[in-house]
Amino acid sequence: MELMKLEIVTPNGVIFDGEVKQVTLPGAEGEFGVLANHATLVSLLDTGVIVIDKADGSEVAVAVNSGYVKVEEEKTTCIVDGAVALSGEDSDLARALDAAKELLKSAESSNTAIASAVAKVEQIGKSF
Repeated sequence: MELMKLEIVTPNGVIFDGEVKQVTLPGAEGEFGVLANHATLVSLLDTGVIVIDKADGSEVAVAVNSGYVKVEEEKTTCIVDGAVALSGEDSDLARALDAAKELLKSAESSNTAIASAVAKVEQIGKSF
């Protein structure tokens, strides 16, 4: 499977930069997936969870509150207002899950989008 570069950038800096198989994004019009060689596009991102399928087969989830994504054939760049990575050691993961829930609840999106994203974060927490 071909890989693409994914970069997630916040006002505080880059929180993810690496080669991935696929990324699923919370678009303003609904979730969508991106693979290598995807058609070029720019889209708004809504409150939700970015799910990253890394090159080594592992999965990483990142909670975001809003932003946009630029997809190119070999690179996808997400520029977000706030993000919390939901991976790491068990103690770090618990703190990240709490921070993600607070981030999502503080977003200026609809209550439905926030509830959906919080449920996804809780589901991710139960899988670890």
